[in-house]
Amino acid sequence: MTGALPGLKLDYMGSRSGIRNYRVSFNFYITPGVQWLVVATFAVFFLQVLIRVFAGPFAHQKVLLWFGLVPSGVFPGLRIWQPFTYLFLHDPNDFLHVLFNMLMLWMFGRELELVWGKARFIRYYFLTGVGAGLIEVLVKTVPTFFGRAPSDIPTIGASGAIFGIFAACAILFPDRQVSIFFLPIRMSMRSFVLALAAMEFFLPLLLRSAGDNVSHICHLGGMLIGWLYLRRGSFLYGVRNSVTDWQHRRNRKRFEVYINKHKKEPPSRPDNWVN
Repeated sequence: MTGALPGLKLDYMGSRSGIRNYRVSFNFYITPGVQWLVVATFAVFFLQVLIRVFAGPFAHQKVLLWFGLVPSGVFPGLRIWQPFTYLFLHDPNDFLHVLFNMLMLWMFGRELELVWGKARFIRYYFLTGVGAGLIEVLVKTVPTFFGRAPSDIPTIGASGAIFGIFAACAILFPDRQVSIFFLPIRMSMRSFVLALAAMEFFLPLLLRSAGDNVSHICHLGGMLIGWLYLRRGSFLYGVRNSVTDWQHRRNRKRFEVYINKHKKEPPSRPDNWVN
């Protein structure tokens, strides 16, 4: 998918012979925060490849159990760094996964960083990524209170934070046109994110028996955390207004009760008034 073909520039140049010449150039401009995240993620990915090749699959699995997001490792294992470190890990056998995540980070993340600045963008990236991880841990831990065995399967990847970026783009740029790779489909950013959220919610229900080895909970969690963070002002204003309206209705009802109770009483004598 592309955000209205970002970075593509097509210039028309005339010529004396009357032949039309076109120059196509791609602007691969990358913002500092996005660049730091991309470089760090790819560095960790290639480190994983080296560990798997030279130390073996068992050593690499130990790395995933210590630095991937393992619900039983976070609680009750208290490996509190895992909701942060899992964002930088990806499957060494699936280069397309990390490539796609970093491509989405570059395409949509730089738009947010240009609006927010580096510091706020990075905070938002980790807020949604860590928040998505905590939701994953919570959902996988609740069944243990009902006798289920704790989950020790590691979750890895930056997709939770990427889906948080999608949610932010849908809120900040709702009418931005998005094209789907290799498909003649074009839609607004808001419609794209809503369709993506619906797919992430219903796809696990359709594949309940087979499974697809994807943490849809993490994806939806990143969207949810991003939406709550960006809409927190509107939510708090809504709560405040609701409380104010309730207080107004309660005071009005009390006043009406008081008036109905005393409307048949004669007015006080003027000589009894107290100034």
